Amino acid sequence: MRLLVTSALRSMLLLSAFALSFTANIAFASGNNPCAANPCAANPCAANPCAANPCAANPCAANPCAANPCAANPCAANPCAANPCAANMNPCAVKAITRPVSYTPMKGNHKALAAMGKKLFHDASLSTNGGSCATCHADHGLFKSTFLQPYPHRVSMAKSRFGLNSIHLDEMVQLCMVVPMESKPLLWNSKELAALVAYVEDVQQSFIAEHAAKK
Repeated sequence: MRLLVTSALRSMLLLSAFALSFTANIAFASGNNPCAANPCAANPCAANPCAANPCAANPCAANPCAANPCAANPCAANPCAANPCAANMNPCAVKAITRPVSYTPMKGNHKALAAMGKKLFHDASLSTNGGSCATCHADHGLFKSTFLQPYPHRVSMAKSRFGLNSIHLDEMVQLCMVVPMESKPLLWNSKELAALVAYVEDVQQSFIAEHAAKK
């Protein structure tokens, strides 16, 4: 009898253990596993904070200097490269000092004109730089040997500056107004031009006489 009870008790214990094991397996299968929600499943490093690299879009990629504003250099085609004044032969200036077509020099009393011309010869107000005809030519200063020749004749300044092979005295007066005195030429039919021409004619005769006396 005792043997039967012991055997029955053992069977009951085995059944209980089986039931517990079965229940645990069901619970595990149903998701009640404390390890089912793996704290590492959602890896905090999965979304790499460096994946969206703040430097990926390089602020220097679109370099504001890439299109160099000096690439098309406005000075590349130097406006002074082909300088119309390089040879000192400005066509407008040449026209200004050259006798107009159908021009006839003004005539008048030579002595009166020469007296007026002498004053103008020393008048600095005719220039824009404070100079006068006398600034260069007082006491026959700066006159070349060609001044001994009657006009028209070759003058080095007229040739080098304006390309003129020969020049009249009234044209030479106009040249001096435009170049050394940096002013505007006188009116071709003006008394002032006629006066300066008359006075310079007298200066020329004096220069010729002085030169002859030195021989």
